[in-house]
Amino acid sequence: MSGLVALVVLLVVLDSPTAPRRALAETAPRRPPAASSDAGAAPVRPVTPARRLASLAVPEAPLSVRLPSGRLVEIRPVSTRADGTLDVPEDITRAGWWRGGARLGDPFGSMLVAAHIDSRTQGLGPFAELLTVRSDLRLSVTSRQLRQDFAVRSRRLVPQGSLANERWLFAPTGRPRLTLVTCAPPYDRSRGGYQNLAVVTALPVTEPVKRSRS
Repeated sequence: MSGLVALVVLLVVLDSPTAPRRALAETAPRRPPAASSDAGAAPVRPVTPARRLASLAVPEAPLSVRLPSGRLVEIRPVSTRADGTLDVPEDITRAGWWRGGARLGDPFGSMLVAAHIDSRTQGLGPFAELLTVRSDLRLSVTSRQLRQDFAVRSRRLVPQGSLANERWLFAPTGRPRLTLVTCAPPYDRSRGGYQNLAVVTALPVTEPVKRSRS
């Protein structure tokens, strides 16, 4: 997988161009903490890294994610701007995949995909459903040649501010995972907008397979 793009990366809060930003302090990555699940949900049985290493799939950049509701969201690869912020698409119907993270088919690391939750001019975006998504719901990610299914493992709120202690969001180490990020209430205009991030972690439940072209 590609390496991390900078010593310090800033991740934009994803609700508006005027929203506050926080730093991702780029030190030695660590494994993500054990994620909590909704009570009563069936346990996810992820594909292990050892099994994925046996796969012949060549890793590729993700091109789309199908959310649990069935909504298909286009994914575009994004890097960082001159000021170090993540260049998330302004179109709320599209998401951005951080080029420094894992690709579809990589055996380790976080495939970080972020999108705006809403817009003053465009209304509510599809990633708004992350605010209520439940454990074990399924998603799928596709690339040019591949498709892979994931199951939601956890949904958590991360307060605005420094993400130096939240390196599991973007780390290229640890079990393979899909990390979906958007803004979350409360919204306080006087404090710059949304005060939390909604972070949904999903684990692979199938191997990456060749996409059907029919």
